[in-house]
Amino acid sequence: NSFVKRTNTCGELRSAHVGQEVTLYGWIQYQRQGMFLVLRDFQGLTQIIIPQDEAHSHVKKLLSDAPVESVVRVTGIVSPRPPGQENPKMPTGDIEVKVETAEILNSCKKLPFEIKDFIKKSEALRMQYRYLDLRSFQLQYNLRLRSQIVMRMREYLCNLHGFVDVETPTLFKRTPGGAKEFLVPSREMGKFYSLPQSPQQFKQLLMVGGLDRYFQVARCYRDEGSRPDRQPEFTQIDIEMSFVDQAGIQRLIEGLLQYSWPEERGFITTPFPSMTYKEALADYGTDKPDTRFGMKIVDIGDFLRRLDIRFVQNALSHPCGAVKAICIPQGVRYLKNKDLESLKESAKSLFNQEIVEIILRPDGSLKSLLTKFLGEKQQSELIEVLHMQVDDVVLLAAGEHKQVCSALGSLRLESADLLEAAGLVLRDPTAFHFLWVVDFPLFLPKEENPTELESAHHPFTAPHPSDTSLLYSDPTKVRSQHYDLVLNGNEVGGGSIRIHSAEQQRFVLEKVLKEDSEVLSHLLEALEFGAPPHGGIALGLDRLISLIVDAPSIRDVIAFPKSFRGRDLMGNAPDYVTPEELEPYHIQVSWLHAEKDAKKS
Repeated sequence: NSFVKRTNTCGELRSAHVGQEVTLYGWIQYQRQGMFLVLRDFQGLTQIIIPQDEAHSHVKKLLSDAPVESVVRVTGIVSPRPPGQENPKMPTGDIEVKVETAEILNSCKKLPFEIKDFIKKSEALRMQYRYLDLRSFQLQYNLRLRSQIVMRMREYLCNLHGFVDVETPTLFKRTPGGAKEFLVPSREMGKFYSLPQSPQQFKQLLMVGGLDRYFQVARCYRDEGSRPDRQPEFTQIDIEMSFVDQAGIQRLIEGLLQYSWPEERGFITTPFPSMTYKEALADYGTDKPDTRFGMKIVDIGDFLRRLDIRFVQNALSHPCGAVKAICIPQGVRYLKNKDLESLKESAKSLFNQEIVEIILRPDGSLKSLLTKFLGEKQQSELIEVLHMQVDDVVLLAAGEHKQVCSALGSLRLESADLLEAAGLVLRDPTAFHFLWVVDFPLFLPKEENPTELESAHHPFTAPHPSDTSLLYSDPTKVRSQHYDLVLNGNEVGGGSIRIHSAEQQRFVLEKVLKEDSEVLSHLLEALEFGAPPHGGIALGLDRLISLIVDAPSIRDVIAFPKSFRGRDLMGNAPDYVTPEELEPYHIQVSWLHAEKDAKKS
């Protein structure tokens, strides 16, 4: 209550305040028949008793006529609630304030929706009137918790470990590789700035500049179009250190999260478990495994290899062929036939992968297309290999290893959703399972042209020390010093040890990635002036906070988010500008094409 006119907030009055005169400011949440109202501010609710005597008739009329969500000041005496009328669900439920004077500071017009968490509102309407949606308890809680966590992170990094908070430019130039960047026109004809997708180059240059330890709550930008649960502008906790290795970065982040973790979300234990990229793909079908539940992918290639099953033999005859399966516990009991058909259709449409199902009946026999190839003994062995129980359903896939794993990894998550929707609890909603994924490949084949390579992380990532020689002979086999932090199946951070040799960085850009190194000449030159070994990481703050508060979308932890299509529905941005405003930037809009594009979208 410092610096303001109120004596108390609406969430702090208790029985100890009885008899005191208080002044409260807030919004009218609810008003009933001119008898009482509930006043709300950022901290809570207080019941206000409207006076009924003639001497206070003007106060009664003022408060009775005020629309819901009007802003008011009330001054009155704190009183105990009558016996039996206490509300144990409200922190202020033992008291009420009997009004003596009041003032309407601003009346509220008819609302587009009620300011209550349990009232269903379309997300488009919520975003159009975001300033009203921000009054809800949940968004207030989310934003305040986010602020507290960021403050604790600053304390840990700056006060305890000597990091320097540095702001880096948001107007820069294009970075080769990675996500698509927003362009900003300049007054020099044909020249554009780019909004950086991360402060990657600047934080490396700060290490060359001898700052030793850098961090920033960084605004980042990616022009990724319409992607669900992504934002064109987002926030990272960005970190870089000199003279550090992978283990050092990992220990720093574990300590940072443990220090800033909210008490009400329990305790997180460190060190976090670690898994290689190869293990993650083989066991979970993804590089961001949700380890809160089992249903791991099982390799049954060796068992089926000796059987004369054509599609199995076809798959295993290829060098990267595999036959794998997942076991859905109690699938017969919890999943309908249409659910199983939906899972198989999903694998077919998303991964072009056929799925064979196997069901263990109560009599111990198997129901499957495979049974005609299996004797009684082989059926028993298969049940043992897959650890099947009665009413379990196994989904089996055969084909190229990565495709099979990816398909089964996706089906693992889909079937977990179906099981939980049917009432079987697999994932504890209060559990937080952190995991480091390490030893990623340094390069991956480009999807559009598999003969060419692209960086799996970004072009500044250093090769694994054991694989450095392979960089020059067989780059496809090189592991990187790239590490991702995963929480409950979501990537919440990613980083790497960087290349600090100009010669090696130039080789990667020019010879492996076939990029024009001239775009990065400033960085390459900096690496020639005694660049220290360095590495870092960035934590996705929006994603991390959304998982901590169990928000359905990252938009629920951002004060003013963009829509699914990247639009600001409240301010109607992006918006048109006049030809006169574009003239200094030497840009003309082809309105014919713009109108066609608008009609398409």
